[in-house]
Amino acid sequence: MTNTSSPRRTALVAQSATPFGNKLIQSGYIDPERLQQAIQDSRGGKPLTEVLESITGQPLPPELARHYKKQQLFELKIVYGVEAFDLEIDQISVAELEEIIKKLETSIETCKRHRFVPWKIIESEPTPSVMMAMVDPDNLSALDELRNQILRPKGFKLERRVITQEDYDKLITAYGEEEVKRKQVEAAREEERKLQFGEGEFEDVELVEASEDMGDMNLDAQLQEAETAPVIKAVNVILARALSEGVSDIHVEPQEHDMRIRMRKDGVLQEYFTFPKKVVSAITSRFKIIADLDIAERRQAQDGRIRRIYQGRTVDFRVNSLPSRYGEKIVLRILDSSSTQLGLDKLISDQETLEMVRETASRPFGLILVTGPTGSGKSTSLYSVLAERNDPGINISTAEDPIEYALPGITQCQVIREKNLTFANILRAFLRQDPDVLLVGETRDLETAKTSIEAALTGHLVLTTLHTNDAAGAIARLDEMGVEPFMVSAALLGILAQRLMRRVCTECRIPYTPTPQELGRYGLSASGEVGITFYKANTVPADQRRELGDRGELCKKCGGLGYKGRVGVYEFLKVTERMQILITKGAPTEQIKEAAVEEGMKTLLAYSLQLVREGHTTFEEVERVTFTDSALESELKAKRKQGLTCKGCGAELKPEWLDCPYCLTPRFAM
Repeated sequence: MTNTSSPRRTALVAQSATPFGNKLIQSGYIDPERLQQAIQDSRGGKPLTEVLESITGQPLPPELARHYKKQQLFELKIVYGVEAFDLEIDQISVAELEEIIKKLETSIETCKRHRFVPWKIIESEPTPSVMMAMVDPDNLSALDELRNQILRPKGFKLERRVITQEDYDKLITAYGEEEVKRKQVEAAREEERKLQFGEGEFEDVELVEASEDMGDMNLDAQLQEAETAPVIKAVNVILARALSEGVSDIHVEPQEHDMRIRMRKDGVLQEYFTFPKKVVSAITSRFKIIADLDIAERRQAQDGRIRRIYQGRTVDFRVNSLPSRYGEKIVLRILDSSSTQLGLDKLISDQETLEMVRETASRPFGLILVTGPTGSGKSTSLYSVLAERNDPGINISTAEDPIEYALPGITQCQVIREKNLTFANILRAFLRQDPDVLLVGETRDLETAKTSIEAALTGHLVLTTLHTNDAAGAIARLDEMGVEPFMVSAALLGILAQRLMRRVCTECRIPYTPTPQELGRYGLSASGEVGITFYKANTVPADQRRELGDRGELCKKCGGLGYKGRVGVYEFLKVTERMQILITKGAPTEQIKEAAVEEGMKTLLAYSLQLVREGHTTFEEVERVTFTDSALESELKAKRKQGLTCKGCGAELKPEWLDCPYCLTPRFAM
């Protein structure tokens, strides 16, 4: 929704920054220079809290966010001369809001147009009144329509309250989501009724829908059309729910007795919908039709693409269909560039790792590898490097499959294997077009790997990805492909391995003290973690979530999941002279990893444990994403070699300590 502001509101934003800014600086969240930049950026209409989080790359602590909101509401009261509506205190459910709107015989569209919502009806004598929460209580057009067309004919008088734009948007969004759910339930009931009485011929949906226009389509408009067929409506609701929930993947899975729809949110699959067995073929066909796939081909895997417009932004879905035992399974990967923030500083929180990556990416030539499993954020990291290198004086070209995000000023090419336009062929063509920086979406074969290395050796900076478990494993992967070790050591600048872990919800997380046994499992000691607050996720079991949600007892931020959003975990292996010697000799992965740790590489495990110490995530997420016995062994071996672990008590030591401050064991005795 567009965030428009009156002149008085704009002035208010600028004035409110100073006392809140003092609190920010005192807490150490931001320095004065960057605060001034945030204030300047927020004058364009964007909330100051969003600007601050974007600049610092850190979520605003709950106490500071609450302080900002209290100050905001206080100043709004002064400016408009009316009491304030605080959504955290003056709670109202979607059902109550819908009931009042119906009683006033108005519509949500009218509320959106004038930016107000009815909060409460007060039965007072002699005239009952309606408390109306308004973003701009002085809006003459809104006041005229409220008093003369909505309230006075019903015998009500108006009582104004002022509401922040952020709280208003939350209310309207919750109302819209509830409306989508209701329509989906109604569509499912109508579909079941048709199936029960034999009215719906879903087997013919392929013929009915085959002539439909496959161009860009507005998903919001489709959801509003009452005459839309039930299967089409069900598919639209699935897509809309995925976009509103911020998921990364949709899994459409036929089972023996039904079809389930699961979605991957923050890296974990959750079940959202279940459809009866009779409509499996219809829903599958609908997805294939809008993805421009061959609906007659059911024995081969197929790739397609869907483009939709949702809430004013264009979103692409990468679609793959695969024959399975009970029908075709369809998986959709959501490519939403509008929700992605590019910039290495927004991704990598550890300053040492960030500086090493930036320094390496600024080199004029060489090869940089980014490794990790599917969905670990490799593309975002590569695009962030390109965004920082993007300059009118540099020629940047990319070969991708598919092109996930459009970057201005960069030549981007799509791989088309049917036309023999492969990664290797595109890369060869790039070398004849005077490039400076090249991106190869994925290195899967020897031809692409050799071409990339040859380009790196002839004066170009080449970025590409591999699927390996860690940074050191990428060297063995290239060797397995057939690339000579001496070519790898000569071309390779560095390897960035990464994962994504869920952020623990800052609103409902539970502080606790882990046992020495739990710390020891991760190579930590109780004496070395004194004064650090660890957190657990307050996760509500799935079978209780719906009931507690209906009663309004779930956390408003995470909805009872215990986690909200994701944070990146990185390890960067910088290729030094020592590394080049080991690579040329064909040293095993374990030896390369230990040498890298000795030279300062922070491993995925060490990075993730640091995030746990900082309160961003939990030990459970470390266990799920980055913890392996081999990673812990490499970490401990390197620390013992450097004398950074006390043999007496196992505590971690700082290089400058002459003896252990916890058990007083002399350093020379270690």
